[in-house]
Amino acid sequence: MSFSFTDPKPNNDRSFSFTGNDPADVDRQLQAIADMAHEILRMVADVRRHINN
Repeated sequence: MSFSFTDPKPNNDRSFSFTGNDPADVDRQLQAIADMAHEILRMVADVRRHINN
């Protein structure tokens, strides 16, 4: 899988392009990244809760 920035927007939003030989494999890898990001955000929220208590 490879990724690149494509067509940057004037408001600094970046577009991403993911490519690979197997679209299903790209989808699985992107889902794994999304799952990890959600877990990180959950853990950050938990740490913040502990700090604020």
